[in-house]
Amino acid sequence: MLKYQEAVSAFDLHNAANNLLSGSLDALNACYECCDRYADSAQVALYWQSKDGRKAQYTFNELKQRSSQFANFLKAQGVGKGDRISGLLPRTPELIITILAAWRIGAVYQPLFTAFGPKAIEHRVVLAKSKLVVTDMGNRSKLNEVADCPAIVTVLGALDCLPQSDFNFWAEVEQQSVDCELAMLKSDEPFLLMFTSGTTGPAKPLQVPLKALVAFGHYMQDAVGLTPDDAFWNIADPGWAYGLYYGIVGPLLLGHATLLYDGGFSIESLCQIVEEYQITNLAGAPTAYRMMMAADPEKIAPLRGQFRKVSSAGEPLNPEVIRWFKQVLDAPIFDHYGQTEVGMVVCNHHGLEHPVRAGAAGFPSQGYRIVVLNEQGQELAADIPGILAVDISQSPMMWFSGYQESRKSPFIGHYYLTGDTAEIHADGNMSFVGRSDDVITTSGYRIGPFDVESALLEHAAVVEAVVVGVPDPERTEIVKAFVILVDKVEPTLILAEELSQFVKKRLSAHAYPREVEFVSELPKTPSGKIQRFLLRNQEITKQQNINTAAG
Repeated sequence: MLKYQEAVSAFDLHNAANNLLSGSLDALNACYECCDRYADSAQVALYWQSKDGRKAQYTFNELKQRSSQFANFLKAQGVGKGDRISGLLPRTPELIITILAAWRIGAVYQPLFTAFGPKAIEHRVVLAKSKLVVTDMGNRSKLNEVADCPAIVTVLGALDCLPQSDFNFWAEVEQQSVDCELAMLKSDEPFLLMFTSGTTGPAKPLQVPLKALVAFGHYMQDAVGLTPDDAFWNIADPGWAYGLYYGIVGPLLLGHATLLYDGGFSIESLCQIVEEYQITNLAGAPTAYRMMMAADPEKIAPLRGQFRKVSSAGEPLNPEVIRWFKQVLDAPIFDHYGQTEVGMVVCNHHGLEHPVRAGAAGFPSQGYRIVVLNEQGQELAADIPGILAVDISQSPMMWFSGYQESRKSPFIGHYYLTGDTAEIHADGNMSFVGRSDDVITTSGYRIGPFDVESALLEHAAVVEAVVVGVPDPERTEIVKAFVILVDKVEPTLILAEELSQFVKKRLSAHAYPREVEFVSELPKTPSGKIQRFLLRNQEITKQQNINTAAG
C-alpha cells in the first residue's frame, strides 16, 4: 500500500489525468471514459436487482449499444451539446442508459431524487431549462403538477398504458441505430448539473465539469480503496451527489461494475444483496450503519468478515459506529468528508497508508490543500477551530467555480468556504466540529454537536440523537438533545437525566445536554442528512412564545 505522504508528493494533475483518462483533457467525453473504453471486453458494468427479486446485468458493450440508441433518439428530439436532460428514475438500468446517452452527445445530466414532490422537481427542471425528462410510471404523476414541463419519456411496466403525449422509452430505443458518434468536449465544460440540498433557501444549481472525473477516479482508488477483485456496492441514492458521483461515475470510470438495488434499505435487503453478490467493498451514509447497529444481532451475524473495506460519507462518523464495525463485523469503516460542490476532499484513505484517528475525518485528498480560517479570512494554526476552506491556489483538483443562481459567493480571495467548522491538527488530520451555524455557544464555550451526539450514541438505549443550541438568558445557549430510543425502552424523566449525566461524564462539565426530548423521528433531507436548523428554529420559536406570554 502506498504511503499517504509519498502519494501526495508524487501527485501531478496531468499525470493523474493520463493514468485515469485516455486522451487529452481538452478532448473528453464522459460516456467514452465511463463506458466505451471498456466495451471491447465482455466485462459486466451493471448488476441490477428489483425490490421484487428480478435481476439483470449489462456488459459495457451492451450499455454502449443501448446508450447509443437512446442518444440517437435524443438527437432526433433536438437535444445537443450543452442541453440538459433530467432523470426522475429509480435505480434501474434505464437510469444508467439515460445518463450515458446524454453524455454521449455532449448533453448534461441533471438528477431528480425520486422522493421529490412536484414543487422540488419543478424548481430544478425550470432552473436547468431541461429539454426532456425521463421517468417511470411510479413517478410519472408528479410531472402532471410541474408547470411548463418539458417533453417526457416514460419507462413502462408490463401492464402500464403510455400517458398521452409521452414517449415510450424502450419503443423509441429499439427503433434507433446502435451507432452514435461521441461529442468531444473541453475539460471545463459540464457533464452534470447538480443542486445543493442546503439548509436554508431554495436549492442552488452548480455545474460539474469534465475535469472532475479525475478527482472522482482518485477518490475511488485512494479513499474507497476499490480494486479489480472487489464486489462494490454504494447504497446511496444516485439522485444525490454521493450516489451519482461514486455509485455510478466513479466505478464505471475505473472499468468496475456497479450495483443498483431498486428497493428501500433494510437489514433484510442488505443481507440478501451482500450474500447474493458477495459484496466486499461497501459505501454509504451513517444513517444506514446506525440501522445495522440497531438490528437483531442474529440477522447481522452472517456479515461478519464479509467486508474488506467500508466507507462512510454524508455526516461525521461516530466513534461508536467505528468500534461496532470492528468488534461485530470485523470490518474497517473509514470516515470521508465532502460536498456536492467539491466532491470528497478529506478522507481516511483505505487505499493509502496513514494513521487513522477515531472520530477524525482524515487527511486532504490528493490535489487539495485544506485550511481553517477565522472570520477575517486568515489561516489559523493547528488545533484551533475555524471555517474549513479549500485553498484554490494550491488545489489542482478543485473544479467548482460557483453557483449558477446565487447572490452570495462561497469564495473569499483564493479560498472556497465550505460553511463547516473544523480543526486541523499538527499532523494534518482534520476533525469535523459542525456546520458553522450548528456550533453551540454556552457560557463562553463553543461546543460542536458531533461530540455530544457521539457520546449519546454510546448509551445502549439510544438509536439516534441530534443536539442543538437553545436560547438561554444566562448561558447564551444550552445544549438540548433530541433522542430516538431503541424498541421497548420507555422514555422517562429518569432516563433523560441518566443520558445527561452519561454524556457529562464522557465529555466535560459544560458539553452535555441540559435538556433531553424523546422523539420518534428526526427531520432529515431526502438524502438522509439531519436538518438541525429545523429543530433549532423550533426551539427559538418556542422560547419567543414563552417570552411573549410572560410579557
